[in-house]
Order: sequence, then structure tokens, then C-alpha cells
Amino acid sequence: MAGPSVSAQVLAAALLLLLATVSGSTDRKSRGSSRIPFQFSEEERVAFKEALKGAIQIPTVSFSHEESNTTALAEFGEYIRKVFPTVFQSSFVQHEVVGTYSHLFTVQGSDSSLQPYMLMAHFDVVPALEEGWEVPPFSGLERDGFIYGRGTLDNKNSVMAILQALELLLIRNYSPKRSFFIALGHDEEVSGKNGATKISALLQARGVQLAFLVDEGSFILEDFIPNIKKPFAMISVSEKGALDLMLQVNMTPSHSSAPPKETSIGILSAAVSRLEQTPMPNMFGRGPLKKALKLLAKEFPFPANIVLSNLWLFRPIVSRLMERNHITNALVRTTTALTLFKAGIKVNVIPPLAQATINFRIHPSQTVHEVLELVKKIVADDRVQLHVLRSFDPLPVSPSDEHAMGYQLLQQTIQSVFPEVNIVVPSICIANTDSRHYANLTNGIYLFNPVFLQSRDFSSIHGINEKISVQNYENQVKFMFELIQNADTYKEPIPHQHEL
Repeated sequence: MAGPSVSAQVLAAALLLLLATVSGSTDRKSRGSSRIPFQFSEEERVAFKEALKGAIQIPTVSFSHEESNTTALAEFGEYIRKVFPTVFQSSFVQHEVVGTYSHLFTVQGSDSSLQPYMLMAHFDVVPALEEGWEVPPFSGLERDGFIYGRGTLDNKNSVMAILQALELLLIRNYSPKRSFFIALGHDEEVSGKNGATKISALLQARGVQLAFLVDEGSFILEDFIPNIKKPFAMISVSEKGALDLMLQVNMTPSHSSAPPKETSIGILSAAVSRLEQTPMPNMFGRGPLKKALKLLAKEFPFPANIVLSNLWLFRPIVSRLMERNHITNALVRTTTALTLFKAGIKVNVIPPLAQATINFRIHPSQTVHEVLELVKKIVADDRVQLHVLRSFDPLPVSPSDEHAMGYQLLQQTIQSVFPEVNIVVPSICIANTDSRHYANLTNGIYLFNPVFLQSRDFSSIHGINEKISVQNYENQVKFMFELIQNADTYKEPIPHQHEL
């Protein structure tokens, strides 16, 4: 190790290099608790690949909170009935349409003493213009081992994989022991107020409490961090909150030939600039990220492995390095993004009104109220009015210890289906999902999509050329097939006993 005078610089340079690129006809007379292996015939593999393609071809677009392709949403409901007939015909699967287009499946288990869980996904997608795409975005075309189209990663892949896994299990005379729910939302991309919100309210009215739930939100990452050659799985145990805040300045309009010393645009621009130049506090060391880096430490070469294994000493260095990349920066603080700016009515008129909308994504260690108070201090101008358009606090951090059933089941299933993945770490989801609408039904909310993802794939989510490999999708079906069975046989670890 270098001498004291240069060690900090060497370690900082090494960590920056390493971290810079970090950035879903049966009855009960069956086999009972016997294990059904996840072996699929060639015919079955072709069938469920084609089923995903068909789902992608239905343009279930959510354009805004007020506008969706409702014809396509209804068509999708009919499509899953056709593709998964065993699920819909099973005597112990109850299906309900909620909020006109969302779907809730209740799978009744044989052991009522076991607390149920939930698998979640959504089938609405963001708009996709054809410009820039290698194939039409709603074609579902297969090319070079990949299925292309909007929704292949976000999030029809999960919708279809969950239902496909249940279909295959039921065909094999699977009889569930632990009850579970499948909730498929139709408006997640526009906040889920008519889908997930109504499903949650329905379950609350029925007195349902969940052991855990699994939704989209993180992946198995490979080639994300230089010098880490092995893929590792990230399970998000919390997701950020959000605050959409409109800043507004009202002034008396006047002629541009005799402008006042300050205008509404100038005052607002200065306030916005102060917010951009004054980031929210760095929260590194709070939440699951610190634990994740410790678990990853042994995979780094020297000297980064020493740094990450001794965060009690090197925390300030790592904290500063995390700020230097926009992805890792989003993991350690509440982010501030100016997304809308409106002002001006004519070139020779000093405008009476200027408005800016800022989207804050709130770190799990902060609240909406705390962020608002910080904004007021930073803006520090009574002429700038603050109007909250939308807000919700971050999800509480779900447990990830050895007694956390949902986390342990995911970890167990990851290591079973993906033996090459031996590192599983907790994380924070920097986006928002439907899962937050179910926070009062469980304290075990886990966001994980069992798909291998490389750094270049991130830009395709909500971008162009979104695609999933056929192998990735097949493994996703296998994962759900195994997870459902693992939930039936899960036993909580026996606490260690030490002799005195």
C-alpha cells in the first residue's frame, strides 16, 4: 500500500475507475408436496416464446394519467385468457378484473396456516416511436436470439413469465400449499391509481396481510462494474419517494423597452439555479447500499477491496466517489431534476408569470417534509411560490436478514436457477413501481426481475430497441416456476443456540 501522503489519492482514483459505470383442468388430487422439476419440452419452450411475442404485439400504451389505449388493454385481457387456459379453468384459481382492466388472481393453497404472498407485474407500456428502432416497436420480432419490442423488459416479460410458470405447474398437476396472489396492473406507467391502488383496497377490505411481495425493480447485473467479472443479483429492498414541485413567480407585466431590474423569469431562473447547484445531502452509510458494497468488496481487486471492507475508515472517500457518476449519485441522495419550464407570452412583453416544475426522487432516509424544508432554505426567496403537485414518501426498507422470508426465498431461487450467480445484495430502486400501493399489506416488499442485464441495456428501457434474449426469458419462466414451489416448502431458519 502507498505511503500516507499519496494513499488517499491512489484509493480515490481506483474507486472512481471501479465505480464510475455502475448504474420485471386440474384438481387437488395431485402430487402433494412432491417437487416438480423445471424441465420444459422443446414444444413448450417454443410455445411460451411465441406467447411473449403475441403479448408485445398488443400496444397497451399509457400516454398520460388521462389517456391510455383502452382497446389494447381490453384485448390483452382476452389474450391471456386464450394463452393460459389452465390458469383460468383451475378450480382453485380465482380471477377478477379490477379497475376495468387490471387483473387479480387468487391461488388458493391447501394450508390456511401459511401466510400468503404476492407476485406483481404490469402490462401497460410507455409510448414508442418507430424512429431509431431496428424493428417496429410493437412487432415482437425475433432476431439473433432476441425478442424485440416495447415491454420485453418493462414489464410484459414478468406478466407473461408469472402466468406461464403457473400454467406449466398446473399442467403438471401442481397443487399449491401456500396461497398467493398475482396482481397485474394496467396503469403502472402513470402511477397505478386505477389498477394497483384499487387491487390494494380490495385486498385490505378482505383483511389480507401478505408475508411478502415481489415486483419489478432490479436485475442480475453483469459487466456493470469494471474488474468484477462475475454477475451479481441486486434485490431492491426499498424504493425512492417522489415530489413533483412547481415553483411559480408572479409579477406585473410590462413593456420590454423599459424592463424592471428583475423579471419573473430571472427570479425563477435564479431559484432553480440555486437548487441545481445545491444538491440534497449525501446519505451514503444509511440504508442498504453500505451493506451491498461490503458484500461486493471481496470481488474487487486491491486496493478497492480493502477500502470497501473498511467503510468505517474510508466512508468519506467512497461517499465522494459515488457522487461523481449520475447513477451512483442517485443511490446516495435525493435527486433534483428540472423537467418543465414555462414563461413568456410575446417577445416584447415582460411576462407576468413564470413556472418551473422539479421532480425530486427522495432517498429512503428522508421524507417529503424534510425535502420541502430544504427546498425552502435553498430557494430563500418569498417571491417564489411552492406548489406540491404530487408527493409520496419512500418505501420503508424491507428486511434482508436470515429471517426475511421474501428475501431469503429470492436468494435461494436465484442460486438454484442461476448457479453462476453467487453474490446477492440488497439495493435501492431509484425508480417507482406499483409496489408502494401495497405498503400497508406487508413489510416485505422486494423488487427483482430475474433477468441478466448489461449496462447498455438500461438505455433501452423507455428508450429504443428494447429487447430480451430468448434464453433470458426462458430462465425467467424457470425462476417463477421454482419460486412458487419454494414458497410452499419454505422453513424459517432455526436460531443459533450457544452454550454458556
